[in-house]
Amino acid sequence: MKITTESIKSLFKADQTIGISKFRFYLLRFIYLVNAVLLGSSVWTEIFTHEGLWEPLPGVAFSFWAAFSVLAILGVFYPLKMIPLLLVQFSYKLIWLIIVAYPLWLTDHLAGSSAQGLTAINFKGIIVDLLVIPWPYVLKNFISG
Repeated sequence: MKITTESIKSLFKADQTIGISKFRFYLLRFIYLVNAVLLGSSVWTEIFTHEGLWEPLPGVAFSFWAAFSVLAILGVFYPLKMIPLLLVQFSYKLIWLIIVAYPLWLTDHLAGSSAQGLTAINFKGIIVDLLVIPWPYVLKNFISG
């Protein structure tokens, strides 16, 4: 198969029937796969190796992330139908940054705190979500549609 300028352009051109490009479609699949593998491996390892009884809030958190990683597998196969999963991811990270990290930063308590690493991870995640989520598609199909 010969790669031409036209074939590259067609990769980034939005499909008229679904409204997103092939590139965005495969990028969504990649993000779901990354979520399933990276998040899933750490969460499920913790669940299977945990000893003793779970504390309620950490139990809720690990249960949520385990479910999220399983649903991300569906996103690999149905990337557009599973966009709400990415919206949940974007929303929780944004809310966490606003209610946890921002007040710590304002009071100069973020540096050196246990929240510092999570702040960096969540901030990077917000940027990735902003770039990956097909916002015009979301507006058309989930908000105004």
